[in-house]
Parts: sequence; C-alpha cells; structure tokens
Amino acid sequence: MAVATRVIPCLDVAAGRVVKGVNFLNLRDMGDPVELAAAYFRQGADEITFLDVTATVDERATTYDVVQRTAEEVFIPLTVGGGVRSADDVARLLGVGADKVGVNSAAIARPGLVDEIADRFGAQVLVLSLDVKRSDTVDSGFVVTTHGGRTETTLDALAWAREAIERGAGELLVNSIDADGTREGFDLELVSLMREISSVPVIASGGAGSVEHFAPAVHAGADAVLAASVFHTGQLTVGDVKSALAAENVEVRA
Repeated sequence: MAVATRVIPCLDVAAGRVVKGVNFLNLRDMGDPVELAAAYFRQGADEITFLDVTATVDERATTYDVVQRTAEEVFIPLTVGGGVRSADDVARLLGVGADKVGVNSAAIARPGLVDEIADRFGAQVLVLSLDVKRSDTVDSGFVVTTHGGRTETTLDALAWAREAIERGAGELLVNSIDADGTREGFDLELVSLMREISSVPVIASGGAGSVEHFAPAVHAGADAVLAASVFHTGQLTVGDVKSALAAENVEVRA
C-alpha cells in the first residue's frame, strides 16, 4: 500500500499571531495560531507546521507558549521552525510539545548543527527547511536564500539538500520563494529535482492557490503538500484539498 500524501497547513507566527504576506513582506494578521491549528486538526490536517517568522530572542517565550497550548489541543504531528540555532533549542521545543523541528539559516551558517540534532534526537525529528529561488549563479539553477528570500547564498539548493540528508536531515521542506504567496501553483521543476536527489520525504511549499495545484506537486514527487494563505482565508479547507487529491488517484488519509 502506498504511503498517504500528507496535507499540511503552515502557520507563519509573529509575536504570537498568525501572519501571511506575499514573499514574507507586508505581513497581515490572520488570527490566533492555537485556534487556527485546532480548526485545521478538525478539518483533517495530517500535520501542522509553525514557522516563527520573527524569532527574536524576546519573542521566543511567546512561541514556546503557542506551541505548548497547541500541543494540548491538536493531536497530530507539530513541526516548529524559525530561530532554531542549537540542539538545546530543539530540546526545549520538543519539551513543550513539538514533534519535529525545522532548521534553516542556522544550519546554513553551521552545517554541523544538522549532525548534532540528528545524533541527539534522531533524523525523524529534523526537517531541513529550504527557501529556494531560481538563479543562474549555481549549477542546478536553484539557489538557497535566507531572510525570507531576500538574501541569496552561494549554495546550490540541490547540493545543500544532499549534504544535509547525509548529515542526518529526515525530511526536506522545499519552499519556492518565486512561487510563495503568488497562488499560481507550486514550482514543479523544483519539486521534481528535489525528489530525484532525496532519499527522505519532500514537502512542497509555496504557490498553492487552488485545489487543482496540489495533485501536480504530488505527481512531480512531493510526499506532502504545504499551504498557508489558501487555508487561513477560508478559500479552501483541508478536506477540499484531500478530495481533489483523491480525485487524481492520490492516496490521502480520510
């Protein structure tokens, strides 16, 4: 039996509230993260992802509180990313109820962080989050960015994903900065290239705008599909997405 494709609402959290802009700029307040996560749980979400998009030191306490309150109400895997800089940060997040932790810029700055987290907690806890955009500066045509896509690194996205998997990343969250917030569909070429090089699950992120956009991402190689604004605005429910996937012969959990 095929493994069911997961549908994952993503909540970008700033100062304890859910926000969502286009390309991480012009952030708009979308509501209470615990309430939204609970609503998605009731809709049939397979997992929830929180990204702390401010992640300054003074606001970390707010994030831990949000995670803890969510974990008390939502009984599906919870991934938390944003501002994770050490294995101790991971320990604290797991301690308040996170199931998995996403790392991004800190791992780029210090790749050994991936080894440290995987060695201490296991690969199943560690999601490598990649904010990727098209660029002719690297061989694959896809470069890793930081700061919500505003800063390009010199890292080839495929090479970095491959290295991180070797170091112990258990999953790739591949976010297309070009597609993010546009609602014009996932970057299928990026998903397909990541699938080719990855021995771990690939989560496609960035660009979902209608129910028709999800199945192509799965057919391109995504093991899970992630979206934010289409869910937060009420345009789509998790059930709508699962029905559309099932209609395209993609196995989903009821």
